[in-house]
Amino acid sequence: MRIAFAALLLTTTVLPAAAQQINPPGNTLPQPTPIVDTVPVAREVDYPGTIKLDVDATDTVQGIFRVKETIPVARSGHMVLLMPKWLPGKHGPRGEIEKLAGLVVRANGRELPWTRDVLDMFAFHIDVPAGAKNLDVQFQFLTAQQGDQGRIVVTPEMLNLQFESVSLYPAGYFTRRIPIEATVRYPAGWTAASGLPSKVQNGVYRYDRTSYETLIDSPVFAGKYFKRFPLTDRVGLNVVADKPSELAATPEQIAAHTRLVEQAVKLFGAQHYDKYEFLLSITDKMGSIGLEHHRSSENGVDPGYFTDWNAGPGERNLLPHEFTHSWDGKFRRGADLFTPDFRTPMRNSMLWVYEGQTQFWGYVLQARSGLVSKQDTLDAYADIAAALDAREGRQWRPLIDTTNDPVITARRPKGWVSWQRSEDYYNEGLLVWMEVDSILRKQSGGTKSMDDFARAFFGVRDGDWGVLPYTQADIVKTLNAIQPYDWAGFLDKRLNARTDRAPIDGFAANGYRIVYTDTPTPYLKGREKSAGGVSVPYSLGLTVNKDGKVGSVIWGSPAFKAGFETGTTIVAVNGTAYTPDRLRDAVGAAKGTKDPIRLTVRMDESVREVAIPYFDGHRYPRLEKVGDGDSGLDRLLTAR
Repeated sequence: MRIAFAALLLTTTVLPAAAQQINPPGNTLPQPTPIVDTVPVAREVDYPGTIKLDVDATDTVQGIFRVKETIPVARSGHMVLLMPKWLPGKHGPRGEIEKLAGLVVRANGRELPWTRDVLDMFAFHIDVPAGAKNLDVQFQFLTAQQGDQGRIVVTPEMLNLQFESVSLYPAGYFTRRIPIEATVRYPAGWTAASGLPSKVQNGVYRYDRTSYETLIDSPVFAGKYFKRFPLTDRVGLNVVADKPSELAATPEQIAAHTRLVEQAVKLFGAQHYDKYEFLLSITDKMGSIGLEHHRSSENGVDPGYFTDWNAGPGERNLLPHEFTHSWDGKFRRGADLFTPDFRTPMRNSMLWVYEGQTQFWGYVLQARSGLVSKQDTLDAYADIAAALDAREGRQWRPLIDTTNDPVITARRPKGWVSWQRSEDYYNEGLLVWMEVDSILRKQSGGTKSMDDFARAFFGVRDGDWGVLPYTQADIVKTLNAIQPYDWAGFLDKRLNARTDRAPIDGFAANGYRIVYTDTPTPYLKGREKSAGGVSVPYSLGLTVNKDGKVGSVIWGSPAFKAGFETGTTIVAVNGTAYTPDRLRDAVGAAKGTKDPIRLTVRMDESVREVAIPYFDGHRYPRLEKVGDGDSGLDRLLTAR
């Protein structure tokens, strides 16, 4: 292909007549230099030797990880070392190559020059000298010191070590065929936890020999204040916190986490891990995270996870979601999302299953386990459905296109989310699978549900923690085996059609309809209190923080039509200095009147008065039961 391209360049030096008309005679018209990829393609062969990785993670002041790596080589000549670029669970090229510094490569005691690839900034070219048996590699990974540099992963009390940040690997091999042994030194007195087993001696953790693929899937949480709670014989909850008081979990709180594991195993009918370790940080210092792995989670929540338990569900949906990923996303994975190494681009077309169905099961399992009450789960559903129903962006952008967002935006904030859309495959995927559940129940006369799909699709090969890929055709085949229906047509419409409304009919078909009232649910009150501002997206079309800064504007809403934009600051409400309560009260007071809500707003140095003619009062979503007796949704949320 490269030869043909080069030959084509040599034969197209004469401009066609049309090109001559738009390029004046005498202009210099160069031809592009051919693009040649000189990085070896991954092959399914064993790497000759075991990599030795040694990491010093004791610097909690400057947050510098110091790395030494010994990489065996089988022959002299050209070799390429790679830093992981396309990271599982992040669904995009999110490796932090900019934080790799001080790279030195030696062989036979002599320093070797390296050259960064001109196309792939994550690749380093090296010429291995004759007689060399190993490459000795040293570098530092400079973790973020401030939030604008990336996620903070080291504090004086804890750290999150991700092995993709502290290792290089040889190009040309499937990463599952590259053996590696990792050793890490943590600060004195700290305890570390990972899904990868280890032995500890004199403060040094020596991790079991494994494949490079598994190492990257085995992050570490380590901390000064640590506690492990056994949940079952195969699953543990490992917690690090800013202070020891945050580790004070009650027996009932731990029992709820145990029920989460038990309910998941009952649901899927198999376990795709030998051991599984929840890794949970409770902190407002280290950056938050919610990332799945095959034999662990990697999660961060704000202080109060245990100590403020009765204040509301808080962030307790996080662990049910990430635990579900061991089945959905890690074991079963979209075929185009599986890659042989961390350089090959991942394609995200199946994220409506990977994340969307995981979102679906996360909410189901939080209710079945009692981590979150049934009522709070219903209220969360209502908020999800209302938020998506207000996204007018579905008129131009189908759901399937949002699976490209992790690559398009790298999860950076958007100014007009309700029009642009943003990774809607998570929550709209939940709505699609809720509708699937309602169809299964209706078509089967109540004998089939999504529980049957979970067992058929994910509950196979107990103990297998490899990867079993699938396509959309496999999804359709499994659904048809459970209950015949035009599943291909249904999914095509939900994924590819542009529509005016979100697919919320699954709730009504399962016995609950979405209504709007002038009183927020306790769930919404808790979210608003946690955010510290006022949220009126379904009335005025705004969310505003405690200082009056507008965080979001709903496209097409009264606020949008009045010219609001994100970043605007509300200074006054009807002539009185802004507070969240005053804006909230003004929405209610305007109901049924003819007096618009008058806001004084500031953007940069400009101050103006805005009148919003909105008179319909507050609109807060909730689910309202239809009929008597247990509905499909009631049964879906009932513990097994």
